[in-house]
Amino acid sequence: MRLAITHETRYRYNPSVQTAQHVAHLQPAHTPCQKVISHSLQVTPAASVQHRIDAFLNHTVYWALTSPHDGLRVQAHSEVETAAVPAASANQSWESVREHFRYRGGHPGDVHSGFVFGSHHAPAHEAFLAYAQSSFTPGKPLMQAAQELTTRMHRDFRYETASTDINTPALEALEKKRGVCQDFAHILLACLRSLGLSARYVSGYLLTQPPPGQARLVGSDASHAWASVYLPELANHACQGWLDLDPTNDRVGLASPGLDYVRLAVGRDFADVSPLRGVLQGGGAHTLEVAVTVRPLE
Repeated sequence: MRLAITHETRYRYNPSVQTAQHVAHLQPAHTPCQKVISHSLQVTPAASVQHRIDAFLNHTVYWALTSPHDGLRVQAHSEVETAAVPAASANQSWESVREHFRYRGGHPGDVHSGFVFGSHHAPAHEAFLAYAQSSFTPGKPLMQAAQELTTRMHRDFRYETASTDINTPALEALEKKRGVCQDFAHILLACLRSLGLSARYVSGYLLTQPPPGQARLVGSDASHAWASVYLPELANHACQGWLDLDPTNDRVGLASPGLDYVRLAVGRDFADVSPLRGVLQGGGAHTLEVAVTVRPLE
């Protein structure tokens, strides 16, 4: 599937901002199931943009604005081709995967161990462990247990726009059982990490207008978020060991939840992959508008 993506962000400042520095994750990644055909970024006021690859191998851009300005407009345009990876099954129990990541002195560790530990937005906690436990029964394959937990979250939680913000703790969203996609991704991550498993946050997009006869997915009018869990048994498979889990829409797949998903970046939680953030000097009240469109080109 070939998809065109437009992501536009507008800030208006009153009074004007004197200087600012910004960082963005707006360029889709090359992955086993997606190929970036083109990408462009326009920043207004004009700025010199520096491109880097961060610690998680995400495309990251930086720029500074050194003159007073009363607004910021950032437009990202991308074309991406998505494809499915070969099907595969994994029968390794979740307990054996947990043991795989357990530290042993003198033994080499797994490079994905960094995703086992709790993070600011997805901490390890006994409340997450208690919620996950009924899906992670003794001896159950990790792939099966993760899929079951994703489906259970989809059933138990209510998607409610504006019910939370980025500062809402995942524990609070778990207790209230409502939120938006980034809350659900953080809760799922916290559940998996509380079990001693390696799991990462994924930011990206969903097809805004689905093909005729298919239902429009929740969260497709903005950037989207989901989680993925690492399966050592599939390390040499095309998915590179990652099973993607979207509890918002109850979608699961190797390397991606589906052809209508586009991955932007991965990290420990939202703080690592925020589409756009910055540090401002001056200014006061500001307004924010974000518009995302993903449309098929075929």
